[in-house]
Amino acid sequence: MALNKEVVASIVKEFGDNEKDTGSTRVQVALLTQQIRDLTEHLKVHIHDFHSQRGLHKLVGHRRSLLDYYSRTNREGYLDLIQKLGLRK
Repeated sequence: MALNKEVVASIVKEFGDNEKDTGSTRVQVALLTQQIRDLTEHLKVHIHDFHSQRGLHKLVGHRRSLLDYYSRTNREGYLDLIQKLGLRK
């Protein structure tokens, strides 16, 4: 489930330093969070879509790794990011 260009641009604009900043940790986590939310909604309708379920687990693991890295390198930014995205902790 890919995100369309408008959604990506709005997320990059909100979380990035500039409109071309797609590689920073903040933007990557925000994009993954949006993909996870979209895929979760898909799986609520299509319960037996196990291939997408595996993809969801991979995305969640990748986001967790990025959040762990961001927590180690920039604690204040990490706390701000998880609050902005509505993640727990």
